Amino acid sequence: MCKNSHSSTVASSLLSAMDITAEPCNDFFQYACGNWNKKHIIPEDRSSISTFEVLAENLQLILRNLLEEPASSHDNSATIKAKTFYKSCMNIEEVVKVGDIPLKKTLSDLGDWPVTNKKWTKPNWSFEELLGRLRGDYNQGIIIEQWIGVDDRNSSLHIIQIDQMSLGLPSQDYYLNPSSKKDKEAYYKLMVDIAILLGAEYDYAQQQMQQVLNFETKLANASLPESERQDTNAIYTKLTVQQLSDLIPEFNWLVYLNTFLPIKIDKNEPVVVYCMPYLFNIRSILLETQPHILYNYAIWRLVNYVTIYMGGDYQNKRGEFRKVIAGVTAERLRWSSCVEMINKRLGTAVGSLFIRENFDQESKRTALEMIHNIRAAFNELIDENDWMDNETKHVAKEKANAMNERIGYSETLTNPVEVSKEYEKLQVYESQFLINILKLLKFESARNLEKLRKPVDKDKWTTEPAVVNAFYNPNKNDIVFPAGILQPNFYSHIYPKSLNYGGIGVVIGHEITHGFDAKGRQFDKEGNLKEWWNNATVQKFYERTQCIIDQYSSYVLQEVGLNINGKMTQGENIADNGGLKQAYRAFKKWEKQHGIEPLLPGLDLNHDQLFFLNYAQIWCGSMRNQDALSKIRTSAHSPGPIRVLGPLSNSYDFAKAYNCPLGSRMNPKKKCSVW
Repeated sequence: MCKNSHSSTVASSLLSAMDITAEPCNDFFQYACGNWNKKHIIPEDRSSISTFEVLAENLQLILRNLLEEPASSHDNSATIKAKTFYKSCMNIEEVVKVGDIPLKKTLSDLGDWPVTNKKWTKPNWSFEELLGRLRGDYNQGIIIEQWIGVDDRNSSLHIIQIDQMSLGLPSQDYYLNPSSKKDKEAYYKLMVDIAILLGAEYDYAQQQMQQVLNFETKLANASLPESERQDTNAIYTKLTVQQLSDLIPEFNWLVYLNTFLPIKIDKNEPVVVYCMPYLFNIRSILLETQPHILYNYAIWRLVNYVTIYMGGDYQNKRGEFRKVIAGVTAERLRWSSCVEMINKRLGTAVGSLFIRENFDQESKRTALEMIHNIRAAFNELIDENDWMDNETKHVAKEKANAMNERIGYSETLTNPVEVSKEYEKLQVYESQFLINILKLLKFESARNLEKLRKPVDKDKWTTEPAVVNAFYNPNKNDIVFPAGILQPNFYSHIYPKSLNYGGIGVVIGHEITHGFDAKGRQFDKEGNLKEWWNNATVQKFYERTQCIIDQYSSYVLQEVGLNINGKMTQGENIADNGGLKQAYRAFKKWEKQHGIEPLLPGLDLNHDQLFFLNYAQIWCGSMRNQDALSKIRTSAHSPGPIRVLGPLSNSYDFAKAYNCPLGSRMNPKKKCSVW
């Protein structure tokens, strides 16, 4: 494609998304995305649509073609397993034919689900053993979330970690807020419906599952909201199993852990707990709850998870639930859900297929150059800020400069032997999808648990390549930009630099800033949880963070008329604001070095204006009311419109580029800034 043709295509794409009748200094989201949102209707099987979701769909189409290709000489055992798993997922006739036979066998192995057997008696193993089996054999953290992870205070070691569990509904609010009555009723109906499908009597199922829901509501009440869990240092508690047992004697920790760990541990084994208030809160709940309710609940959580992958009546009942909880009126296309599942669970195998023909090495070089420019801009902003002492500034720049840049994919993905090793213990059958799922759960659990006693491999990627996202990992001080986000229609070395810096450049700055947000700033350059700021600087950081919290808490999401949770979203909001500022500064440095590029045809916008326009357009999108509510209650990210309005209204550079009067909505007199 010649350069003029490319410029015209880019200009047309930008313009087609805009609502040029909107006033940019009043509502820049509407100005940038008004027409995009009109043209992109939310599909019936989705709860939202956005620029990122469209990119993810494009990626899914590529992956679908790769997974549907017959096995060839290019394949290794891992990619063949991925293709076989996909084939089993797509064989819906066989899925329906097999039905719930594997699940019923699983329930029998676990001593039956009490709700389906009026004559149920407590098996000869303890509740702790049941939870241990659910963790070890099915990768389900129930009542207690448990995993083997990097010790935050010693990033070279793995350690047993314990936290409060996720709930059956999206968040605590869905159980406790009267406005979510319909969601809770839909969840209860799902419980009863599924129990009946598995053999329970209607009246008995209603009575038993009401007890289960009451129990889970107590657990929800015992949990801490995510907004209260932002300080990693405050919630980190390291102690031995014996000390934990002394504090929470109602639960047999040693029996629980030894039920599934690959090596036997004793009372002196260290563990890290992130939920001591929750554990204290559930002591009385566990004591006062009858055994059949405990067993009913634990097995319900497994059943609830597994039935996601089943067809027929199970799929229909889940569809009724999703209609209430997410507002969707149709099932997702089978191929789309199969591709998503296989990519998420066998990401290394799928990634090795993807990168073979779908990654432009030039994009890696360009991204690396941008990272270096944006990091230099970040260091300049550190030097210029007036709230950090010089010693902390020096250490902050050391941490920024030590960040590992992981772009595209791990080189091990080009080695078929290494890729095959990843899944050598996983069995996959061509026509047994549900059995494949159950075997996968066991495989994933074992892969995590076997890390205990093994040193941390800091060179190993923790992210697969075929995803439209970017990440910061505090334990490794890594910034990761997988191949999936470096797609040509999101980012390219032939775009005007203003668009690249306004798009992927801000994403890069966002991830760099994550190393210095409310959570990331607590880790040093080696990835260890450590206080390396002096008290005066910490206090000034919290004052600036509070400004961000208050600002975002004042935003109302129009779809549901509710305020954003500024406390829960503070880390992402700080990263958005810092990333925008760094990327713009890096872009201006690039212009000084290389000169100003020709303007895009048909758009009466200079490159400063294009920078901010492209930033806004990466957040184009709309959502159903149910999804808007869920995002406000559960997401660490602010919704798209707020990710545009917040950072741009804090930006002096934006106000200057669009000549917004001081005091206008997009150029308020009071601005918040952390980085």
